[in-house]
Amino acid sequence: MATATSVPPSTSPEVNYPDSDGRPMSDNTKQFRWIVTIEGGIDVLFADDPDVFVAGDLLWYPVEGDNATRTAPDVLVAFGRPKGERGSYQQWREAGIAPQVVFEVLSPGNRPAEITRKLGFYERYGVEECYIYDPDWGDLTGWHRADGRWQEIPTMAGWVSPRLGVRFELTGGELELYRPDGRRFVTYVELSRQREQAEAQAEQARQQAESARQQAESARQRAERLEVRLRALGIDPDADA
Repeated sequence: MATATSVPPSTSPEVNYPDSDGRPMSDNTKQFRWIVTIEGGIDVLFADDPDVFVAGDLLWYPVEGDNATRTAPDVLVAFGRPKGERGSYQQWREAGIAPQVVFEVLSPGNRPAEITRKLGFYERYGVEECYIYDPDWGDLTGWHRADGRWQEIPTMAGWVSPRLGVRFELTGGELELYRPDGRRFVTYVELSRQREQAEAQAEQARQQAESARQQAESARQRAERLEVRLRALGIDPDADA
């Protein structure tokens, strides 16, 4: 979870908005795996919608001319913005649209003060939904805007994101995210295995179909040979018995 940072604003007329805050995307393999799984799952979910932008660990600048006010959500989702490559999310270049949904995946190095600062940032700059997952402790919390107020979600188990349509579950402290069609978000390894299994099943079905075709062709050829022999004997195979 990258933290909100404060750097001296540029004094030159042309303000520079760095693409990196110098911090790593993740502190450990577990945090990285979860960031990639969440970002990838949402990206796939909205793959056919050209106006949903999804990114991981991308610096977000909400205020033009202010390069000190910035933060990098582990995952951000912006509805109403086109897909495409970006070095950072500069809100004034994005029709003024703030990311509506953000995710944070905690690592042991994160401190409560950092989390509090980021929550304040998200509340202040228009985020509608924020979800924070601690994979080490199996803790999941969330905040959303309701009736114009920023408030914590009382129970996350079974919660369905108003924007994403994704359902949250905790099984033995392990986060599970389910698409609207009931399919679970999976890791790259799980996805690769599912694809291999599907390909193997498709190949098996192809081989079975080919075997059935060959058997049908063999039966047709036997019937033709039988007909030839019968006619050679002066027997009309088409005659009524």
